[in-house]
Amino acid sequence: MNPAVEAIDIVDRKVSNGVLQTHRLISSKWGLPGWASRLLGADKTCYASEHSEVNPQKKVMTLLTKNITFCNEVSVVEKLTYSPHPSNYDCTLLKQEAVVTIKNIPLSSYIEDYLTGMISSNANKGRQAMEWVIGKINNEVQELTHKVKGMDEFTATAKKSMSVVEDLTSSAKKGMNEFNHFAEETLPNLHFEK
Repeated sequence: MNPAVEAIDIVDRKVSNGVLQTHRLISSKWGLPGWASRLLGADKTCYASEHSEVNPQKKVMTLLTKNITFCNEVSVVEKLTYSPHPSNYDCTLLKQEAVVTIKNIPLSSYIEDYLTGMISSNANKGRQAMEWVIGKINNEVQELTHKVKGMDEFTATAKKSMSVVEDLTSSAKKGMNEFNHFAEETLPNLHFEK
């Protein structure tokens, strides 16, 4: 998670027509530079509203984030769309769109450049985070696969052991039956002297 994020609260979550829809409130502290704090006010906790949709049928995830804090001076609307690559199914495409609007603030182009640079940097961090999560999931799948293979080998060994036990049991029963048959035939013909 981004170290600037202090909290994430789920406002609403539902599944509609197979699509997971989530509305979250994100609280963050960006550590604004001194000049930005003087222009916008104190360096305080900032809030943003994020709406996301996960469509497993289409394999698409969309996030739309809008700032709430300072929205009358600086409006940032960011949309991220993750979708499968059309020709390489092992890859995911990330489309990032951001609209930055500055109102009634001096040095607006400087602030706009600063914010777009932050957005670009954070997109790269987001991609790295997604790759980390995917790698972690892949490692867990490999571990589970290895454990399942181990269980399969254990089951095969147990079946072989049971087969050996059944063979020994069968041989023992056969030996006991032969001994009983021999005893039944031999005992009546034995004569003991006193």
